[in-house]
Amino acid sequence: MKSPRYYRHTKIIATLGPATESREMLEKLIAAGVDILRLNMAHASREWVTNTVQRIREVSDKLERHVAVMMDIKGPEIRTGDVDGLVDLKAGDLIDFHVRSAEPSGDEVLSVSVNYPDLPADVEVGQIVLVDSGLLRLRVINKDEHHVRCQVLTPGQLGSRRHINLPGVHISLPSLTEKDREDLAAGVTAGIDFVALSFVRQASDVQILRSFLDELGCDARIVSKIEEQAGVRNMREIIRASDAIMVARGDLGIEIEYHQLPLVQTELVRACQAEGKPVIIATHLLESMVSAPMPTRAEISDISNAVREQADAVMLSGETTTGAYPLEAVEVFKNIIESIEPKVDTQLNSCIVLREPKAKMLRSSATLAQELGNSGIVVFTRSGFLAYVLGALRPRGVPIFAFTDVEHVFHQLLLPWGVEPFLMEFSDDPEKTIQDALAYLKRRDWCETGTWLVVITNVLVGDKVIDSLQLRQVD
Repeated sequence: MKSPRYYRHTKIIATLGPATESREMLEKLIAAGVDILRLNMAHASREWVTNTVQRIREVSDKLERHVAVMMDIKGPEIRTGDVDGLVDLKAGDLIDFHVRSAEPSGDEVLSVSVNYPDLPADVEVGQIVLVDSGLLRLRVINKDEHHVRCQVLTPGQLGSRRHINLPGVHISLPSLTEKDREDLAAGVTAGIDFVALSFVRQASDVQILRSFLDELGCDARIVSKIEEQAGVRNMREIIRASDAIMVARGDLGIEIEYHQLPLVQTELVRACQAEGKPVIIATHLLESMVSAPMPTRAEISDISNAVREQADAVMLSGETTTGAYPLEAVEVFKNIIESIEPKVDTQLNSCIVLREPKAKMLRSSATLAQELGNSGIVVFTRSGFLAYVLGALRPRGVPIFAFTDVEHVFHQLLLPWGVEPFLMEFSDDPEKTIQDALAYLKRRDWCETGTWLVVITNVLVGDKVIDSLQLRQVD
């Protein structure tokens, strides 16, 4: 094998922004080992998407190292309107929120508009309202048809267009906004591989997005972001409806009690592994590195925990959008992963439910490759199914070499744990396809002469095509 001592299974996702969107920085990020680049549409334009995806593909072709592109759509958000500068709020102060169709209350109380017309109907007196990522904590003390009056519990400053969280409240905003639909249309034209859906509350939210992507003729995989209480309650039905899950710990850490967050993260990871779906750990993994060249000890432990739990991917957000040390943050990820992965138990994923006979055969291939040592699994796929199942089985120490002749599947295989995808033309002769794949791996130094590989392929027996598990030695 290319590296008998270590092979990185955990994938790395980086978010693009002013600090990394240039051609020069893209080259450095991709060369550093980033597997997926995320486009955060909360503040992005459709023109930016078109230009950025084209730049990513050009840089990838130049470096001969390809990455996937994930569009993270903004989704339904409740935000405050504009205020003059920053408003200082003290504990005990009063503030009114009024829907945009209504006038301010008219008295001496600070009045700020909100973009959600059903706010007065959805909240109750006594309800806690969190503003600006929970930095401002308010309590509802009165309301009418158009206004909600709150009392400040924790002091702070209120700026314009700040996000509002309503823990435990079911909001009636649509799962896909008009901006989301316009952004997706541009992303599909540009060639995105994944769509991250924000504030997923139930499985029907996922189906709405899937139907819209079908209308656009798009095969992008859906990553559902779990970031509120309803999503946690309905996690299993959401996981089954989705192609992958993102544990979006920013809003999730506001919506639930903070000390419950590690428990919910573990529950989500295990639920995804039981369904064989990839899971991404996101938000604040290296927040200190937005402005510091080294991580905190707590961040190191946090990332190590995600690797020990065998999440498929870890993600950088502000660290690579506006941070001063984006490349250093990627290196920190790589160093921690390389240190922790070899210490993780080699037992295969025992909680996954394998419903198809072919999937059960894959478990045997993973066991065989692990017992051989210094081996790997070669699989050929046009849908990605086999490679995704193999990744979900978690054969630690075993590279999963996934060959496909479908370009968008090639990109989508960059997410699952342990999968190394290759784009290659398939022959009508299965044996020639196998030999071409083995020759490619040897030529690119992924394996050496004499290496034993487990090969999953179809063979023709008479007029029947059957699934086979083969043991091949590289010539």
